[in-house]
Amino acid sequence: MRCPTYTPELVEAVLRLREKYPRWGKDKILVKLKEEDYQTSASTVGRILRRLKERGVLKEPETHYVSAGKRARVRPYAQRKPRDYEVKGAGDLVELDTLDIRPLPGMVLKHFTAHDVISKWDVIGAYSKATSVNASHFLNTLEQRMPFPVKAIQVDGGSEFEAFFEEECQRRGIKLFVLPPRSPKLNGGVERAHRTHTEEFYEVTDSTFELSKLREELLEWEKVYNTVRPHQALGYLTPAQFLEKQRRGGKVSLRY
Repeated sequence: MRCPTYTPELVEAVLRLREKYPRWGKDKILVKLKEEDYQTSASTVGRILRRLKERGVLKEPETHYVSAGKRARVRPYAQRKPRDYEVKGAGDLVELDTLDIRPLPGMVLKHFTAHDVISKWDVIGAYSKATSVNASHFLNTLEQRMPFPVKAIQVDGGSEFEAFFEEECQRRGIKLFVLPPRSPKLNGGVERAHRTHTEEFYEVTDSTFELSKLREELLEWEKVYNTVRPHQALGYLTPAQFLEKQRRGGKVSLRY
C-alpha cells in the first residue's frame, strides 16, 4: 500500500481551503496553497481531497437548486401579441430590430430596420448606439417615412425598446408587442430584411461610414429598396407598386 507523501499541515491547509471554497477543485486550491508557500502539486491535492472524502472528514455541501434565469421585467405598456390579433393590411404590424454593423476596425454602428410585414416597405437608419432615446428618434423617422399609418410594432426584449421608446408608442397610440425570449424567428421578416440591407448595401458600398454621410446614403438605398428593387415575396413588384395596387383596389390608404 502506497504511503502518503504529504504532511499533516498540508492536509489541514487543503481541508481549510476546500471548506471555505466548497466548489473549488484541486487546481484552484493549489494556487492558494502556493501563495501560502506550500510546495506540492495538483495531483497531490487531488489525492488529499479524495482521502478526506473517503474518511468522511470532507463532506460535499448541500446543493440548493435555484433558477438562474433573469426575472422578467414588468412592461408598463408592451405586451405579447394576442393570438387573435389580425394582420391584414399595411401598417397592421411593423417588425423593428437593430443590427450591429462593423464596417471598419474598432467601429461599431447600430443599424435600425422597420419592416412592414404586408407591403415589405422598410425604413432604415444608423446610430452610434442602440438606446431608447435613439429608438424613440427612429420612431419619428419610421412614422414619417412609412406611407401609411402604423398601428402596431413588434420588437424583441432589447433595452432600447423600453423606457422612452415604450412611452412614445403609448403616447402615439401604437400597439407595442414584445417577443418571447429566444424567439427571433417570430420577427423573421425584419431578420430577412437585415440580410438584404447587409448584402446589397453595406457589403458593396464605398462609404466612409461617417455617420451623417452614411445616413444620406442609407436614405438613397431605402428609396431603391422600396421603389426600384423587385421583391420575390410580392410577385416581383416593388413595395411601392404593391401599395399602389392595393390603393387602387381600395385596400389601403396611403399618405403619398
